Amino acid sequence: MTSEVKLKLPNCIYIETTNRCNLTCKSCIHYKDVWEPAREFSLKEVEFIADQLPGLDRAVLHGAGEPLLCQELPAIIKYLKSRKATVLFNTNGVLLDGKRRQALINSGLDELRVSLDAASSATYKVIRNSNKFELILKNLRAFSREIKTQKIKTPKLSLWFLGHRKNISELYDFIQLAASLEISEVYLQRFIYCLDEAGYGVAKSEYALSDRDPEVINLIERSHELAQKLGIRLASSGLHNNPLLSIRKNTAKEAGWKNCYRFNQVLYVTVNGNILPCCMVPFTTTDYHSTIIGNVLKDPVPDIWFDQKFQKLREQIKTSSPPHFCRGCGVLWSI
Repeated sequence: MTSEVKLKLPNCIYIETTNRCNLTCKSCIHYKDVWEPAREFSLKEVEFIADQLPGLDRAVLHGAGEPLLCQELPAIIKYLKSRKATVLFNTNGVLLDGKRRQALINSGLDELRVSLDAASSATYKVIRNSNKFELILKNLRAFSREIKTQKIKTPKLSLWFLGHRKNISELYDFIQLAASLEISEVYLQRFIYCLDEAGYGVAKSEYALSDRDPEVINLIERSHELAQKLGIRLASSGLHNNPLLSIRKNTAKEAGWKNCYRFNQVLYVTVNGNILPCCMVPFTTTDYHSTIIGNVLKDPVPDIWFDQKFQKLREQIKTSSPPHFCRGCGVLWSI
């Protein structure tokens, strides 16, 4: 069909290396439930999937789980680096002990993103249901020191802050914390909540931020100024560099979902082999099984990628009536 001629296999893949997690953060689907049976990917499975993507140049190894719980993670990274891909993932940092840190260094990992969401142990406990805040800071200080001592440039470390009304007051201090850890990049991450019900934990609409709140705007601007003064890059997740752009109050009339590029460029694979439209889908709907497009452990990647089912979604997202799991994208989120 003509769409196959225009559409190419993706050069970016998201691989959920495991859906197990050692935390139950109140902003995560794990706080509510998990959609699929718990497991982890093997190196052979990742090779099988990635070998079907000849133009692969970027691999993101996280999903709804903690990647460091995947036993073959270092080997998976080494394989993907042999493919000349840029490799990165988000971690909560709890398991980032000396042995794992050196294994990540040896693997050739390009970037390690640490999701922290707080500048104090008290707020961390409230949001992430954990008392491991100080342990994570200890791990990060050691990692920064080891990178400096070994005179290496990778993995590049960054801190991630999922901004909402329960923690945004600590953003300014979060920048100072990053400086004390010798980490030069901070990301203010989008806050996404489920559209099908009242939500769970802090993943509720009432905790979302908005550019109509002058206190929030002022806080982000002051934090941005501090970051520049300390030599830290403060940006938003996604395509925007300016974090203020992520809390612009969109409306349904603007149909933010129409700007989505993921359906044409990114392959998201869950640990059970299911292909989903994107990494945010598990957090946006309770009708999870309707979001599954195919399974790469059962059918070839090209067959799924070019299939009519996927093509129909690509066409639908360009209209005013997107798939139900996309209807809040760019409209009902913040950061």
